[in-house]
Amino acid sequence: MHLVPCPISSLLLGQPTAFDLFSQDGTLLAKQGHRFESGRELARLTKDGADVFTRFEDSKAGQEAEMREMMLALVSEPANSGDKSQASGSPAGAKSRAVKETKSADQIRAELDSEPDWPYLQEQAHAILSKRTNELFLRQIDRLVDKLSHYSQANPDGTLLVLIHLTSKDLERYSANHAVLVSVLCNIAAKEVLLWPDDLRKKLCCAAMTMNVGMTALQDQLALQPNPLTELQRELIDLHAQQGAELLATYGLQDKEWIETVRGHHMQPAGPLAQRSLVERFSRLIQRADQFAAAISPRATRKPITPSLAMKALYFDEQKQVDEAGAAIIKAVGIYSPGSYVRLGSNETAVVVRRGANTASPLVAVVLNRYNQPHHELTLRDTSKPEFRVLNSLAPQDVGARLNIQRLMALTKTRATA
Repeated sequence: MHLVPCPISSLLLGQPTAFDLFSQDGTLLAKQGHRFESGRELARLTKDGADVFTRFEDSKAGQEAEMREMMLALVSEPANSGDKSQASGSPAGAKSRAVKETKSADQIRAELDSEPDWPYLQEQAHAILSKRTNELFLRQIDRLVDKLSHYSQANPDGTLLVLIHLTSKDLERYSANHAVLVSVLCNIAAKEVLLWPDDLRKKLCCAAMTMNVGMTALQDQLALQPNPLTELQRELIDLHAQQGAELLATYGLQDKEWIETVRGHHMQPAGPLAQRSLVERFSRLIQRADQFAAAISPRATRKPITPSLAMKALYFDEQKQVDEAGAAIIKAVGIYSPGSYVRLGSNETAVVVRRGANTASPLVAVVLNRYNQPHHELTLRDTSKPEFRVLNSLAPQDVGARLNIQRLMALTKTRATA
């Protein structure tokens, strides 16, 4: 019996499974037609971070998704990995030539110039990080980071808005959502505040995307797990940075700074960035972005805090001094980041759609009027005006509003305000 991994995100609560599910050793976990009625039941399926598998012949949807990932990866240039799979005599090289014949550079540029399909990009990140196809992994990460960098430069406010919104809603792909958000936060802070050159930012973002590659399945499981950590889980968490660095090396990565950043992204002490090595600067920025993203992300065992509180926590370091890495993220993203909710002086509830002239005065779109009723016009307010000043930040679970993300994304590009 040939088993292949089955993404947990493909299993829908309340819906019968289309195939049998197995552990890696072939033990039957759930028969075809089984209905998972709760996230807790799904979490038990992946006990201690183990993967779930299905028969190869049952995985048509997974095969199609993998082929789509392969096609996207193979049209890009190889990362600095030492991977020789595009050599003329290799099967991957043959696939690469075939794909290049059907997808031109103009088509790739057209894809990047179109509006991004964010749910698909999040699913793509989840597939890359959870499957980790050895011969493709580094090129897939390289291609994904290029896409995220392009979109975050073309529309940083829109990118932050949709990623922070998705982070507050999606527990199924916690690890991938977290990695994407941290990578984008680091990219914007490094570009707009720290003024790091493109090549360094690319390496930084690749390290951020792969920082938790040593515990992807476990991290997804823990987001849904209602019970305290087991001793084994604590041990795996403590080891994940080291294991992630070792995994990257086994995949052929030759970039020592990328590898060492993953290894050290939880171990950087307080202090100015200028006095540190490149790896230490990378690791500290990732560490602080990681802390922010974790704080605003929901889990089965706790509610998230508001993005403004999470941002304020970054301002001072462990020694109660102004933290340079944390301050860079705040300056780049704002205290009230796009995608977060605020209460205005007008007693309206709004969602932040654009960063303002300073970190505390964003541009927002009203979603609930002063009577706490839906405000369908999505009127823009400039919170630098006294009548629309921000009174306080609100957690997503405390706002009874349904967002139309497409309409909000359009507002990230317009300047008309009331």
